Amino acid sequence: MTQHDSHARTALVVVAHHRTDSLTAHTARRAAERLEAAGYRIDLLDLHAEGFDPRMNVADQPDWGNREKAYSDETHAHMQRILDADAVVAVFPVYWQSVPAILKGWIDRVWNYGFAYGRSKPRLAGKRMLWLGLAGATSDDPVVEGMQTVLETNLSEGIAYYCGFSRSTVGLLTDAEERPQRIDAQGNLLVGEAVAGAEREAQYAELDRRAQKFVEGFLAEELLAV
Repeated sequence: MTQHDSHARTALVVVAHHRTDSLTAHTARRAAERLEAAGYRIDLLDLHAEGFDPRMNVADQPDWGNREKAYSDETHAHMQRILDADAVVAVFPVYWQSVPAILKGWIDRVWNYGFAYGRSKPRLAGKRMLWLGLAGATSDDPVVEGMQTVLETNLSEGIAYYCGFSRSTVGLLTDAEERPQRIDAQGNLLVGEAVAGAEREAQYAELDRRAQKFVEGFLAEELLAV
């Protein structure tokens, strides 16, 4: 976490990958750098590194008859980090056209009844959300259109807007794999040769560029909203 003045806006950057040397972690670091350059204080939440347990438990099970339920200390600490943030940026690999289990479990346990939803005046109202999902599918794979739709419906409509966020953007970053892969008309997985050398550098430079474009767009939307 970097320290700026107490009045700086805060971005909670959530990383959902088990390896710190992954492309997902790299993308999260680059996004955090750009947000910091734009004046945000960064709270970097690496779910795996911090040992977050995504499994629901009795302490954090919603009580539909008591929206003031006191959840576990771990969950309350994460709730406070969300409350302290003006923007939340989640960076993750796309698994089965969805988020990894650790990110879904973080939402299940922390974005809980009485905190993230269940009140006439949402506690998270006015906050903004950016989802950056890295997918192995190639940009020209027909599956990408449906993947984008599924992610937007689930993450923006089903989660962020439901919890009062004023803005939610899903940035789908295709071509994240070294070996291009797609499904043919018969349902067979076609895996190409791994890219190398200058071609590999160009592929990941382009992914970096697209990720930064999503972050820049997110920042520009903030200026328009002011």
